[in-house]
Amino acid sequence: MLRPNAVKAKLAAGTSVYGLFCSIPEPTLVEMIGCAGYDFVILDSEHALVDPQQLEHLIRAAEAVDLTPFVRVPEAAPGLILKALDAGAMGIVVPHVRTRADAAAAIRAAKYAPEGMRSLNGGRVPGFGRISLADYLGKANEQTMVIGMIEDAEGVDNLPEILTSGLDLILEGAADLSQSYGVPWQTRHPTVREAIEKIHAACDEAGVPFCAIPRAEEDHTTWARAGVRAFVLGEERGLAFRALSAHLEAHRTAATRWENSR
Repeated sequence: MLRPNAVKAKLAAGTSVYGLFCSIPEPTLVEMIGCAGYDFVILDSEHALVDPQQLEHLIRAAEAVDLTPFVRVPEAAPGLILKALDAGAMGIVVPHVRTRADAAAAIRAAKYAPEGMRSLNGGRVPGFGRISLADYLGKANEQTMVIGMIEDAEGVDNLPEILTSGLDLILEGAADLSQSYGVPWQTRHPTVREAIEKIHAACDEAGVPFCAIPRAEEDHTTWARAGVRAFVLGEERGLAFRALSAHLEAHRTAATRWENSR
């Protein structure tokens, strides 16, 4: 059932929030992310194969541990946005926002009138009728976040206009930005870093929160000093791989030391 959006409230209060991308459609993993203390999870349906029923279970798992669930949709298609929000997502992450029209289309699909034209429905989010449907519309508009990803050179150039659309948060996408600028996967390339700094500066000027993806500890410190309060700390697959690799390497190193000491 619809609840207050803790991430939106914390950002409004100037409190830092931390999240992860989640690409493995497994509810237990989502619960683990919440139990670990993260504020939000971005359930990825752009690059991961997630069916609508799976998505609803992933969102339920997040709700069970007070983890704010967002869904990255494959594109700003009204039907895809509608399914994510009707499943209980507290917001959508829209990839490749290149123009103000892209952002406006996403908001129109995610919000009810008068802010948008999201298709009306009852179901699990208004508690199957526990919340008056007439009251639910305004509450849903207030709590639902529309997050735009800027991951194209065109989006960087058009950001001043994009920021007037009413997006709640801007998330940088250095990986696709690197490809857009002709340096694929060079996320720390000077051109890419300059573009991300430009995104932050535009957001700061427009008063729209900016979400950074620190790729090194010093990145987090730099962004925090710049006043950034929203952070996506990577993806669960990469974290799991590195943790598993480090665990194995530690035991192999211990075994080698023992063998050499005999």
